[in-house]
Amino acid sequence: MSIRGERSLSEVLQDVVGNIQEIIRSEFQLAKAEIKDRVAKMRGPAAWMGVGSVIFLYGLGFILLAIVYKLGTIMEPWLAALLVGGALALFAAVILISATSKLRRIDAVPQRTVKTMKENMTWAKKQIK
Repeated sequence: MSIRGERSLSEVLQDVVGNIQEIIRSEFQLAKAEIKDRVAKMRGPAAWMGVGSVIFLYGLGFILLAIVYKLGTIMEPWLAALLVGGALALFAAVILISATSKLRRIDAVPQRTVKTMKENMTWAKKQIK
């Protein structure tokens, strides 16, 4: 310190650097919390997509087998299997498109963190000038 009680340039710079380090640590904590929140939101639709797919496959497998057997009595068995398989593929496509659409609506970018990082960088630049 100088005699008049003013702080030296090195002390001011140390404080600025310390403040910037604290801000960066806080921003990382905020980003971590935001990302954790986003992942939690994605977990639900993704898990239901998996559960629905597994149950659908098992249950529908037996129903489709019965349909193929029944259709096999009025047409060639290979044609019956092709017809049922095509209908199944169309139905599965609708389910997957719906689930994918729900996942895309979730914004994975930590918006608050991006905003505050920009504000902090502006503040730090003003402090250095």
